[in-house]
Amino acid sequence: MRPRLEVERPSTPELAPGLRGLTPFRQGKSEIPGHMNPIKLSANESHHGPSPAAAEAYRQRSSELFRYPDGAQVELRRAIAEVFGIRAEGIVCGNGSDELLQLLIRAYVRPGDEVVLSRNCFAMASVHASAQGARIVYAEEPALRPDTDSLLAAANAETRAVVIASPNNPVGQYLPREELMRLRRGLADNTLLIVDAAYADYVVADDFDTGQSLVESGSNTVMTRTFSKLYGLAGLRIGWMYGPPNVVDAVARIRTPFSASAAAMAAAAAAVRDVHYSEFVRDYNNRELCRIEAGVKRLGAGIEFVPSFANFYLLHFADSRHTPEGAAAALERNGIIPRPVGAGGPAGCLRITVGLSHENDAVLRVLAEYMGG
Repeated sequence: MRPRLEVERPSTPELAPGLRGLTPFRQGKSEIPGHMNPIKLSANESHHGPSPAAAEAYRQRSSELFRYPDGAQVELRRAIAEVFGIRAEGIVCGNGSDELLQLLIRAYVRPGDEVVLSRNCFAMASVHASAQGARIVYAEEPALRPDTDSLLAAANAETRAVVIASPNNPVGQYLPREELMRLRRGLADNTLLIVDAAYADYVVADDFDTGQSLVESGSNTVMTRTFSKLYGLAGLRIGWMYGPPNVVDAVARIRTPFSASAAAMAAAAAAVRDVHYSEFVRDYNNRELCRIEAGVKRLGAGIEFVPSFANFYLLHFADSRHTPEGAAAALERNGIIPRPVGAGGPAGCLRITVGLSHENDAVLRVLAEYMGG
């Protein structure tokens, strides 16, 4: 017998290649030493909280916690379909839109495939694509919004998926309808276009399209949405996607049937049906955005308010005496938590969530002191 060759093996389970360059996601800061109840403006949460109807629906589920949720998600899909005027059979709900984005990439992207990401799309899109072993190409956003020319230049016939956020984060700008249509026409038919419309509920603009019309007119576009923002259900982790039959079928093959909890789906169904409350939150947010913009303009040169269609805004600091780091430190000293813009975002900027009126007043007061000092 030939001698058996000894092969050196790893001493621990070997990490998948796509995970080696990844670092865990870090959420926005929520505490400041020395401040018992800081104003948290770092996570784009709704400071109004959920609809009272949603909170009551959640409470009513407390006596049925021993039951599995409805894996077919019938009631929530029906509620979404009624409010948005779409096909219930095209809706899939999940543990936040993040899970649905992950499922879409798992379903359509193979190791070595190319995925194009608009520069300011949801950070987890890069994580999911990398974990799948994809080659990632970034399309820049020269006007601080998804750019059709950049996306089409980055894509080719072999691109498996293109992911954009509209409105994007941390800027809050959307891709106008005609540009979105031009993007879809310019992509190969076998390229899946994923439109992350997490902040779409805040947009009031005649030229805005969530991606819904592309879903209904073809077989290669999907839209993802969330209940974490305008609806104030971030703690329940519930989102949804709208796709053509072939995409829904693909996701159904790998979807965990019980990832959306019964309580979350009940609260979400009540939330989406409470249209008057949703309109109140949207209108309040947009009024406050206008008021904050006017307040920032009164601070003079050195600080710029970047227009936003979401529930946050970006401040750009244009001189060496006033920096986003300095402004963030001043805000935190006064018990306010903003969100510094990390690598990949626009340079020299600070992102701040739109809060309640008194919280926004506090931000403007501290910024005035900082810019004046």
